[in-house]
Amino acid sequence: MTRPEKHSLTLLGHRTSVSLEPEFWAEFRRIAQSRDQTLNQLATQIDDSRQGAGLASAIRVFVLSELKQSR
Repeated sequence: MTRPEKHSLTLLGHRTSVSLEPEFWAEFRRIAQSRDQTLNQLATQIDDSRQGAGLASAIRVFVLSELKQSR
């Protein structure tokens, strides 16, 4: 298993760090690109819709959901 990597994101002008495994970062980038969005834009959307979960967890669930839908 790979170790999480920490990356900085900017959500509505506020910098935050998110730790995700490289595989999740790769899929998150792919999804953002397929939607013609930046990582920051997509992360802001996820942040706006999460309900109490941490941002990293919300991104993982979002990526998993997107992968399931693409089957």
